[in-house]
Amino acid sequence: MRVARAFRLSITATMTALALSGCMRTAGPVAVAPQGDLDSMAYGQLYDPAPQAVAMDSGGGGISALRSAFAATPRGFSAPPPAQVAYVEPMPVAAPARYDAVYHLDAGDKLRVMVYGQEGLTNTYAIDAGGSITMPLIGSVPARGRTTAGLASEISAKLRRGFIRDPSVAVEIESYRPFFILGEVAAPGQYPYVPNMTVESAVAIAGGFSPRARRDSVTVTHSDASGTGRFVVPPGTSISPGDTVLVGERWF
Repeated sequence: MRVARAFRLSITATMTALALSGCMRTAGPVAVAPQGDLDSMAYGQLYDPAPQAVAMDSGGGGISALRSAFAATPRGFSAPPPAQVAYVEPMPVAAPARYDAVYHLDAGDKLRVMVYGQEGLTNTYAIDAGGSITMPLIGSVPARGRTTAGLASEISAKLRRGFIRDPSVAVEIESYRPFFILGEVAAPGQYPYVPNMTVESAVAIAGGFSPRARRDSVTVTHSDASGTGRFVVPPGTSISPGDTVLVGERWF
């Protein structure tokens, strides 16, 4: 009887151990999928992350689950193409044309004549009523109707004739001859001219229109090499040095 009881106890212990061992190895892994966040909702998910696995035991079932999880090949990550940058060549900016280059000199203009290396010749010269300037060594040089570049060439030619072997001359306008404004303005008279002046700016310099002034048009008298002309023009018209602007009176 004692032997049979001992045999049954050993069989019962063995079966219990086997049952416990089987229960522990049958527990499988639990896979946890990543949860969406605000960024993935707003911009979309760029790639599928690898599945994450959490083993519930340390036995063979957990190791198998981990091996299966890491053996799964994730979808390929597709990097966004680099942003293309277009380089545009800057547009060349044309230098503004100097007013002096196209301006024709006349009596009343004051010029700055520079003869490099010759301090005795470099000075300010006014064009006289006869249309000429007078310089040391070379005397009178005709200036009326010339441009500043043309006058510089004429001075160089005169200096080269027995005075300076290779003269370098530059001519700039120091001040323009005045313009005149008459008629229905607050302060008619003679005023210094500045480049790009219009009838409107001339009227403004003269204090503005009088209450009786005709404001839609004025008469401009202009003189050049071709002669003298008189023109009825709107207020936005450009004027030149030496011009006379006449503002008429309105009739109503």
